[in-house]
Amino acid sequence: MRWLKFGMALVIFGAMGWLGSGMAEERWRIKNAPPLTPLAEDGIRDPSNPAITKLQQPAEALGNFPVDRRGEVDWVKTLRQGLISPRKSLDGDEYGGKEVMQEMDLDIMLKNTAQMPWVRFPHRAHTEWLACGNCHSGIFIPQRGANPISMEKILKGQFCGRCHDKVSFSLFVCERCHSVPHEGSGPAWW
Repeated sequence: MRWLKFGMALVIFGAMGWLGSGMAEERWRIKNAPPLTPLAEDGIRDPSNPAITKLQQPAEALGNFPVDRRGEVDWVKTLRQGLISPRKSLDGDEYGGKEVMQEMDLDIMLKNTAQMPWVRFPHRAHTEWLACGNCHSGIFIPQRGANPISMEKILKGQFCGRCHDKVSFSLFVCERCHSVPHEGSGPAWW
């Protein structure tokens, strides 16, 4: 728990230092717009462009999807409930298409987590959305011990941080990854 408190303090103070300039503040606000923010108010799209009225608003598109404790869409639950069904290839051809995704039901247990619960990496939750080439071997080398993953690197956008806290769930829903308590981690808090 000591590492978690220290690590979070570094994240908070690092973010506060980064927020010293006006441009950084604007980027922080845009990156952290609530998930259902109207498109004209998200800081990304031009609200004066008349085409903005043609786009589906996030509240309409995502409003009936299950959410996590932060109020963000839980995409895995959304998939499991049959509310969405991703294509299995870029061109939609499930059997002979370009780069057909192969679902792989294989969990990898990451145990170098100090006092935090171990991380169970579920390939299935990823391969239902992504082809193997999205991660291997540009982000992860598919070999035991070849990826020096750490929270510092993840928070800097490496490894899991390439997607998580950007297009996938927040890095601050710790229990989504750190889901396997062990003797040194204490009981589950979720």
